[in-house]
Amino acid sequence: MSATRLTTPFDARSTARDVVAGVDLTGQRAIVTGASSGIGVETARALAAAGAEVTLAVRDVRAGERTAEDIGATVANRSIRVAQLDLSDQVSITAFVRAWERPLHILVNNAGVSATPETRTPEGWELQFATNHLGHFTLATGLHRALAAAGRARVVSLSSIAHVQAPMVFEDVNFRERRYDRMLAYGESKTATALFAVEANRRWAHDGITVNAANPGAVTTNLGRHLTEEDYAGLPAFDFKTPEQGAATSVLLAAWPGLEGVGGRYFEDCDQAERHSPQTPLRGVAEHATDPVAAARLWQVSLDLLADVGRG
Repeated sequence: MSATRLTTPFDARSTARDVVAGVDLTGQRAIVTGASSGIGVETARALAAAGAEVTLAVRDVRAGERTAEDIGATVANRSIRVAQLDLSDQVSITAFVRAWERPLHILVNNAGVSATPETRTPEGWELQFATNHLGHFTLATGLHRALAAAGRARVVSLSSIAHVQAPMVFEDVNFRERRYDRMLAYGESKTATALFAVEANRRWAHDGITVNAANPGAVTTNLGRHLTEEDYAGLPAFDFKTPEQGAATSVLLAAWPGLEGVGGRYFEDCDQAERHSPQTPLRGVAEHATDPVAAARLWQVSLDLLADVGRG
C-alpha cells in the first residue's frame, strides 16, 4: 500500500460517464473483456463516449454484436468492434492475441465467473482461477508488446471485496488437495487479480504501462447467476450499485487524466482503498492482496502452470 493514499473528486455514486466527462480518448484503442453484459457494457460505453476505439472481447459474438449496436446508438462513436475471446480457453486467448496487431492504450480485464460449481478446464485448472486470473494473465502478457507500443498504456484488473477472506494458497491454487469451496475459490481468484496488478506494474512501469486493481462494488449482474437464494441470504448488507456506478472505478483507472503514471494500487468507489479492517468489513484491501512478495510468487506460479501446458 502506498504511503500516500490517492483520492479523486468522484465517489461511490459516480457513474462511468461522470468520470469521463470532458476526457478525450480520440485515437486511443481499448479492449474490454466480458463487455456483453453487466458493468463491462457500461465500461465500454463510457470509453466509447470519450472517443476511444473499443473492442468488445466476448465469448458470445452475437451478444457482443448486440451490445455494440446498443452502444453505437447511445454515443457518437462508431468505432466499436467485437472479437471472440473465451478466457477459460488458452487456445482462444492465443488466437485473440495473435490477431491483435496495433498499439493498445487501454486493457480492462473485466470478465469473470463467480461461485461456480466445481469445474475444471481441459488443463485441470479450477475454473474461477483459470478464468479470472490465468486467462487474463495470458491475455495481458500476450498483449504486453502492444501495450508498450502505445507509449502510455493502462491496464485495469478487476478484483472484489471477496478477496479479503481468501489469501492465496500457493501450494494448491487449483483445489486439488482441498475440499472445493466455490466462494473461497472465487475470493482467491480475486486476490490473484489484485496481486497481478502489483507485479505487472512493477515489471512494466518502465515500458510506460501502469496497472491497477479495481473493486467495482456490489452490482446485480449476470455474474451472480450461480448464487442461490441461500447464498444471497448469507451475504452482508451490501449497498448495491447500478451497472453505470459499478463501472466507474474501472473507467477512472482506464481513462481519468489525474491518474497518469499511477500504478500498482487497489481502488474502490473511485478512490484508492484504505487497508481493510474488521470495523469496515465491506471495504478496503487486505494486506495479502498487495503483498509484493506474494505478487511475485503468483507471477511465477502462473508462468509455471502455463509452461506445463506448453510441455504437454
